[in-house]
Amino acid sequence: MQLDELRGKIDQIDEELLRLFAERMEVVIQIAAYKKEQGLPALDKKREAEKLEEIAKKVRPDLEPYACILYDTLFELSRRYQNTETEVL
Repeated sequence: MQLDELRGKIDQIDEELLRLFAERMEVVIQIAAYKKEQGLPALDKKREAEKLEEIAKKVRPDLEPYACILYDTLFELSRRYQNTETEVL
């Protein structure tokens, strides 16, 4: 396979990742609204730890640290977005 073809595959994957990211953040706003109504904090350390444990089991061992970094970043972005959007809600 040629480099251009491989890059095309990456571009397609990136498109799907962005679509899923946007969908995830829409759900994050729904969770933020629920947490605000219930007086719950944005950060749920137990839930995040459980999710990271699940993620670590679902990927190859060599990808585990990278998958955990990816999800740590997603969790942080989700909290920031929740905090920003709940100011508007």
